[in-house]
Amino acid sequence: MDKQTQDTGSLKARIISPFEKFGAFLQEVKVELIKCSWPTRKELFGSSMVVIISVLILAVIVSFFDFVVLGALKLIIH
Repeated sequence: MDKQTQDTGSLKARIISPFEKFGAFLQEVKVELIKCSWPTRKELFGSSMVVIISVLILAVIVSFFDFVVLGALKLIIH
């Protein structure tokens, strides 16, 4: 009976509250963020410009094909 009481006591000692788990998680996140290599302002600007220009080009292409298909459907229907 004494051994069972000790096992129950050690089990309770291993239970971690959700707040402690969240605190440990935040500490691990901080450590991982320090390991990251962050882009410079120039690299970030360049990458952003590539994305913006790509999206604009894609929008023009999709609009062009939409206009062509709409015109073809109008000719077919009428």
